[in-house]
Amino acid sequence: MIRTTSRWRNTLSVALTGISLFSVTAASAGEISVWVWDKAFNGDTMREAGALYTADHPDVTFNVDDTASQDDIRAKLQTQLLAGSTEGLPDIVLIQDDIAQKYLQSFPGAFEPLSDYIDMSVFAQYKVAAATHDGKSYSVPFDSGVTGLFYRSDFLEQAGFTAADLENITWDRLIEIGTEVKAKTGKPLLDLDLNDTGVIRMMMQSAGEWYFNEDGSLHITDNAALKKSLETYAKLFQADLVKPVSGWAEYTGAFTSGEVAVVPVGVWITATIKANADQSGLWGVAPIPRLDMEGAVNASNQGGSSWFVLSSSDNKEETIDFLKTVWAGNVDFYQDILIKRGAVGSLLAAREGEAFKASDDFFGGAPVWQNFSTWLSQVPSVDYGTFTAEVDSAVQAQVPGIIEGGDLDAALQAIHDQAQQQMQ
Repeated sequence: MIRTTSRWRNTLSVALTGISLFSVTAASAGEISVWVWDKAFNGDTMREAGALYTADHPDVTFNVDDTASQDDIRAKLQTQLLAGSTEGLPDIVLIQDDIAQKYLQSFPGAFEPLSDYIDMSVFAQYKVAAATHDGKSYSVPFDSGVTGLFYRSDFLEQAGFTAADLENITWDRLIEIGTEVKAKTGKPLLDLDLNDTGVIRMMMQSAGEWYFNEDGSLHITDNAALKKSLETYAKLFQADLVKPVSGWAEYTGAFTSGEVAVVPVGVWITATIKANADQSGLWGVAPIPRLDMEGAVNASNQGGSSWFVLSSSDNKEETIDFLKTVWAGNVDFYQDILIKRGAVGSLLAAREGEAFKASDDFFGGAPVWQNFSTWLSQVPSVDYGTFTAEVDSAVQAQVPGIIEGGDLDAALQAIHDQAQQQMQ
């Protein structure tokens, strides 16, 4: 019997109303079915992995369904698990790392513990930790959300700075640099959307902290890294270094059109930046800044997803062997998806491949992929817990007051109180 939390149960009736919108068909014997979102990135990458496996195992085929959005996939999966029905579930589903624990803890027994079959030490450990519950790991890590500080080298040079000036710095130092850049070029340092807590979260994770204690209780009012992150975030606004934006189009438009000097974000933004071929040679990438506190490092994460196997799979043996053979063992595959799609995987051995060592003229001839893979191995592991989205919402509610100079301790208490109420 699958145990569910009250929060999942409350949404069952809503999710059931939409289930008829999707084709729910179980895979036939020898056909591995996969649910993913984003055809060009996740879908086509999984198809390529499937083709590699089928070449040596012609009796196994793949049915990759990438027609739904991430939200729709969550609703489909949630509906089936809440109903206690396994009919129509896929063999493999892609789940974002920061919500993995919600599924694992809400639906024990629904997913296969893959650490029983696959050596998890071959992957970046912060990715493994995201899907580890009660001593077992339940996912094969896919793309990393390892972060970097993308920057316009021409703007920095106009203000008298070089690439070396951005290596392994603190956020406070970046604010000092940004002040000089704006004074010399008129360009704000960066653009931020107040409805997105991504930068705050990457700051906090760089210090090895998250919103929760090991027992799942809230870690807010006494969380030094969260407090420092909110304080630093406010400093960016108070120094008048931020171009406020709203929504994805405005966010990406600000840096692709040359309105701001830097972009602290996950590696997955690379393709968006490189889409502007006329800016080749004008960009660089440095390590993400760290908080000015003990234990913080110049490495963090934003986003990323992993592959989960449903325990109800009729093709469990083939499915796990496929993940073990390709995703946990084929270094050449990771070189290929890096070149084709800019996908920085989490297999540590892939860092030694030629694609990762190659330089990139767009970024001034730097070995950007090797750099990202090095930072990947340094990202602190944190427990994303089951209620990250709820705490994010509480943080978001306090941000406007914080950047106006509001009391941080009072804001942290308000975040704690709102999150605690939403977690009931």
